[in-house]
Amino acid sequence: MSDHLERDIDDKENYSVNNSGNRSFENVFQKYASRRDVLAGSMAVAATTFFVTNNAVADDDDSYLWKKRRKRRKLIDFAPVPNSVGEEDNREPTISDDYQFDVIIPWGTPLEPGSAPEYAGDPNTRPSSKEACRQIGIGHDGMWFFADRWNRNRGMLAINHEFGTNPHVLGKSSPESLEDVRLSQAVHGVSIVALERSRRGHKMGNWEVVSSRNSRRITVNTPMEFSGPAADSELLQNPNGNVPLGTVNNCGSGPTPWGTYLTCEENFNGYFGATEGESFNDRRTEEQLRYGFDFDGFGYGWEKFDKRFDLSDDDYINEQNRFGWIVEIDPRDASQKPVKRTAMGRFKHEAVAIAVGAGGRAVAYMGDDQRFDYIYKYVSADNYRQMLKDGVSPLDEGKLYVARFDDDGTGEWLELTIDNPVLAARFSSQAEVVIYARIAADLLGATPMDRPEWTTIGADGYVYCTLTNNSRRETPNAANPEAPNLTGHIIRWKDSRRYTGTTFEWDIFILASSTLGTEQTFGSPDALWADSFGRIFIGTDGGQEFGLQDQLLVIDAKTGESRRMLTGVNSDEITGITITPDQRTMFVNVQHPGNGSPDATNFPAEQDGVTIPRDCTLVITKKDGGIIGS
Repeated sequence: MSDHLERDIDDKENYSVNNSGNRSFENVFQKYASRRDVLAGSMAVAATTFFVTNNAVADDDDSYLWKKRRKRRKLIDFAPVPNSVGEEDNREPTISDDYQFDVIIPWGTPLEPGSAPEYAGDPNTRPSSKEACRQIGIGHDGMWFFADRWNRNRGMLAINHEFGTNPHVLGKSSPESLEDVRLSQAVHGVSIVALERSRRGHKMGNWEVVSSRNSRRITVNTPMEFSGPAADSELLQNPNGNVPLGTVNNCGSGPTPWGTYLTCEENFNGYFGATEGESFNDRRTEEQLRYGFDFDGFGYGWEKFDKRFDLSDDDYINEQNRFGWIVEIDPRDASQKPVKRTAMGRFKHEAVAIAVGAGGRAVAYMGDDQRFDYIYKYVSADNYRQMLKDGVSPLDEGKLYVARFDDDGTGEWLELTIDNPVLAARFSSQAEVVIYARIAADLLGATPMDRPEWTTIGADGYVYCTLTNNSRRETPNAANPEAPNLTGHIIRWKDSRRYTGTTFEWDIFILASSTLGTEQTFGSPDALWADSFGRIFIGTDGGQEFGLQDQLLVIDAKTGESRRMLTGVNSDEITGITITPDQRTMFVNVQHPGNGSPDATNFPAEQDGVTIPRDCTLVITKKDGGIIGS
């Protein structure tokens, strides 16, 4: 990535567009910290009897297989990757001596064997847009493995492709034709790819891409459906009359208890621009400002050749409102259109985690990843199984909430409903409330947070959320002793009424700053997943101490013990954690290795200083065949 583009994306992706004046979490926590202890590397967690899905499809939970083993073994007992690994070249990942990894599905891999030529990183060529639609995309991020119900060594991997810059994808700083734009668009979105573990005699071999009628690419040009309160809103219709197409900047994700995949649209604003130039900024609406739209976006230049993304073109005036949603995909049925679930609100969705709450309701927890934005919750209207039986999606009928964190370690979920007079004075319908959820949350006094990212449901009944960093913070406090805050922290809370209540108790799970200078050091927590045993897996995205690259860590939620399982390569991000039902294989993504520069790394190719590095997935197993994380 060029210095200009890297700086441009960082500024426009992460700077605050929240001018509500709501009390920041920093302000709340200054008072809260004087009343309660903050975890700084260890803690004690009270046992609970809450039922949780642990972000896994219920039918795929085989945890009963290991209950006896759990009693006999220490929860985390592998050899950690030492801090001294930072003294090395960081051109290839480094993994614990107790583990091993293989590489699968790098950018450009054919979606099915023989379905397209492979793009292997030749800097002098690029795939065509048509070829790219039959290849694995770029920017590997959130994902989930949906095991075959009859063969647990086969399944569909749903994987997000968050972003790919023009220099990386096109080999140039900006598109010069519609074909260039179509290629850029084709490598974004989602891949649904079939994987199977081969057999070598009586032993299991490597995971490989295999053919399936359900393998497919979902890009920014794939037909979509809208559902929920905004489905028929005029704010989702264009004078042009074009049908809804596409999903973009697919960051985190989450599975549902009923076996579908939720992909989250994050920094969608960056793909729009205005051909009229800077003068567009002078006439932006309140809504456009709050969602971060401006005349040149992140510099992708799609608006130059694709009018859908031209904010200057009034024929597509509401195209911008068609993005920023959670999209539901059935990985086992390619005949089904992806559906954008508007009841869950429109903002920069980082990821989603679903618990099954009181009365069998589906409860989804979501972060809005921007400095000083909010944490949200959605609760289905009824038992999710009954709703599905009645032909109603649990994600179409329910209530959307935003969090307010109070000084005394309690908080309240504020309902985003048109029935609230405060919101009725600003909006004309529930459709407007969910389309402009950020503004609705501003009006209700939600607590601005430090870039809320992934959420996960712990085995202890807590909901965990990574707050990756906030370099715009000006005043240090006990929770974030550096100003600006460059390291981030993880917050956790427990709702009343088994996830469905409107009040909660919260505390800080861990401050990344408290680990600096120790063997457990890490910063900028991002990806997050909790297993059924009480382990928390963390992927990082940001600067790390000791010359370490971004890393994968495992923390015992009860004791606070932390060990480093993996470090990545120069300028990458470790993200997208998923696991097989027997918890003996984990898939983790290496995103934007070297920021696309072959001078930084050529991974996953052998080092030659020439081959373009490609986003890829690591298949992690324990050498003794044991449970991942143990």
